[in-house]
Amino acid sequence: MAAKVEIYTWRTCPFCIRAKNLLNKKGVEFTEYSIDGDEEARDKMAERANGRRSLPQIFINDYHVGGCDDIHALERQGKLDELLTSANSV
Repeated sequence: MAAKVEIYTWRTCPFCIRAKNLLNKKGVEFTEYSIDGDEEARDKMAERANGRRSLPQIFINDYHVGGCDDIHALERQGKLDELLTSANSV
């Protein structure tokens, strides 16, 4: 079973697009929450993301991975595939 991947984005955010491109390249299905201008949704995201309000914010199996740089760092370290193929929480 594949991991549950969620990403909070703004439609025109270049970092959001870059993070989604990485997930798409890997063939990962994800749930996208496009929160353009929705401060209430951003507040809820920040609660989940330990106060981080920058976008994107990415979660794998409810584990807060972080943003675009964080998910690309996991990929470079060879750790992203392990997270993506796990159905268990980290």
